[in-house]
Amino acid sequence: MFQYFIRRILLMIPTFIACTIVVFLIIEVTPGGPFDQAIMSAQQQQQVSEAGGSGGGDKGGQQIPEEAKEALKKYFNLDKPLHLRYLYWFGNVMTGDFGESYKYSEPAITVISSRFPVSIYFGVIGFVLGYAVCIPLGLYKAIKHNSVFDISSSLLVFIGYAIPGFAFGALLLAIFGRQLGWFPIGGFRSEGWEYLGTWDKIVDQLHHTVLPIICYMIGSFATLTVIMKNSLMENLGQDYVRTAFAKGLTERRVIFIHALRNSLIPIVTGLGHAFGLLLAGSLLIEKTFGIPGIGMLQYETVLNRDYTVIMALTVIGVTIQLTGNIFSDLLYATVDPRIRFR
Repeated sequence: MFQYFIRRILLMIPTFIACTIVVFLIIEVTPGGPFDQAIMSAQQQQQVSEAGGSGGGDKGGQQIPEEAKEALKKYFNLDKPLHLRYLYWFGNVMTGDFGESYKYSEPAITVISSRFPVSIYFGVIGFVLGYAVCIPLGLYKAIKHNSVFDISSSLLVFIGYAIPGFAFGALLLAIFGRQLGWFPIGGFRSEGWEYLGTWDKIVDQLHHTVLPIICYMIGSFATLTVIMKNSLMENLGQDYVRTAFAKGLTERRVIFIHALRNSLIPIVTGLGHAFGLLLAGSLLIEKTFGIPGIGMLQYETVLNRDYTVIMALTVIGVTIQLTGNIFSDLLYATVDPRIRFR
């Protein structure tokens, strides 16, 4: 199994390179990048200057001198062939240099690191609460299959599955934010939060957390609950469970000691993907609630064509996802001793 994980780790290298090459090529062929924006900005400034100096000036303005264009190309590293530009960028990334954000005029990694704590805060809480609620709920639904509780809770589960998290968030904001005024209508913290007392900080943070967390949970709530229920019901019908009952073991021991562990395997296999999502943030939910997290940053960087930040986010996202997949395999082998990767 050790050799398997070594191969998986080595396989991360070409996978990482392939993903970054694809994103890099898309960025390079997409018009309207930082170079084009710089040219347009210079032309607009030139037109304004000519209009102010001549009382109107030529409406089309003059062309940017070739020397200025060449200087801009050199600044944006466009004076080199495409493959050399990628190698230059890749070499800088390997040294920890992700470049400088065109919009914020700060290192790209600084811009990202300032948003990470927000997404991690909501992601971790939603992740923990989601599993803490869904696993016991799915377990109890399997035990009480076809009961009133199972049928009524299934109705709620599938309603939650049908409603997108961001749409449910808009509904919660309209009811509990605007109409009732119980929660703020957006943001991560209130203005002037740093000047509040300790208890007031906690209360304010909780007020800004409740509604987004509900939306974070609703996305995986139905899926995890159904997977847990179906997996446990399948294991309860296996021969080893019937054998355990035949030996005189109690129902509680059979379910929680024997069947539950095997039933957790489908849940564990998705942990790596969930781990990547909780760090990546949710664009639509963060946009709905005005949360300045990684999801919102991705949205802003695409709109502003801030390519250095986009590439930095790509590097971090791919690394997290690949690491999360290996982490899932480790948990898979831990939960089920029969699993031996070769």
